[in-house]
Amino acid sequence: MKKGSNRRKFLFSASLGAAMTGCRQGEKPAAEDEGPNRLGKPVSEYGDRSPHEKSKRLKPETKTPEAASTRTPLQDSYGILTPAALHFERHHSGVPAIDPARHQLLLHGLVDRPLVFGMDELKRLPSVSRIHFVECSGNGRSEWSAKGAPDAQRSQGLASCSEWTGVPLSLLLAEAGVQSSAKWLLAEGGDASKMSRSIPLQKANEDILVAYGQNGEALRPEQGYPLRLVVPGWEGNINVKWLRRIKVVDEPVMTKDETSKYTDLMADGKARIFTFVVDAKSLITYPSGGQKLAAKGFHEISGLAWSGRGKIERVEVSTDGGKSWVNARLEEPRHRMAFTRFRLPWTWDGSETVLVSRCTDESGYVQPDRAQLIEARGMNSDYHNNATKPWQVMADGSVKNA
Repeated sequence: MKKGSNRRKFLFSASLGAAMTGCRQGEKPAAEDEGPNRLGKPVSEYGDRSPHEKSKRLKPETKTPEAASTRTPLQDSYGILTPAALHFERHHSGVPAIDPARHQLLLHGLVDRPLVFGMDELKRLPSVSRIHFVECSGNGRSEWSAKGAPDAQRSQGLASCSEWTGVPLSLLLAEAGVQSSAKWLLAEGGDASKMSRSIPLQKANEDILVAYGQNGEALRPEQGYPLRLVVPGWEGNINVKWLRRIKVVDEPVMTKDETSKYTDLMADGKARIFTFVVDAKSLITYPSGGQKLAAKGFHEISGLAWSGRGKIERVEVSTDGGKSWVNARLEEPRHRMAFTRFRLPWTWDGSETVLVSRCTDESGYVQPDRAQLIEARGMNSDYHNNATKPWQVMADGSVKNA
């Protein structure tokens, strides 16, 4: 037997032995109470994640915690679904405590038969489950600044994706009998701020859900328990939480929540209003700001892309700051108005470089870079930023905002 073969056999045996004893070479064995010879934790009524997993929502500093938000740690995510416990939050007056046994949904206005639904009555109706993202219109706000956000969570953490279960709103409207003069809806939440938005009737008849389930269980209180709207592909505040009332009307109501904010002031002084649809966006989550590559060699670039116009059809990745682009692999199945996971194999040579992604949706819309977005809208806006996000890889493997 050749000398090299003996050496490979020895290394294989050593690594196998280390794996079987539960430690790497040079490490001490785990304490007895952590090993396989001790009885483990008994079954529980509700599962917990491992204490070794530290990923959490980012809670920003604020003087009014009831009117605040938290951000999803997208950089730690796998696949496309966001655990309900890590779904971002945005509230205008805190999270109300609602008893589902007493909660009701009123459907009235320009209808033949005004209706009131209890939760039990809603759950008796035909239901559907669909995967959709929800994104706050203020997501990416920091990217209007040339400085930008230092990591994925601070940059784009006001977006999450879940499987939602509920009743199609079109079914409820058909039961109530919508009158011919109706063109819009007013949806109102049961929180102290009475968060409310006007929604075109056409969208309601297409794909809006009155949802009571998220990722296989009841909605979390922070996500609208016991009832919320899910408006696929449209800005987050329209997905009204703690839903208590839907009024069918003939024109937009122009509520405080759709006139005092969620509009874009353009360079010519005009304001964009009712900018419902979320424009296509992508984000590299690995490697991204705050992370560090362990060594030169193979790495898999991975990230998320989404669009309010439908499916993501293409994601391109540049590993040289936008000089050249390569198509990433899109994981299937791809859902409309949902996160799509993209991946690209990459061999890092140890030199400093810039990584960036851009996506194209099924309508043909291509995600712009920051300069293109500013050229189209100016610098007065505070919402709806979908520009590409570059990350700079340093020679020591650390990654920062570019």
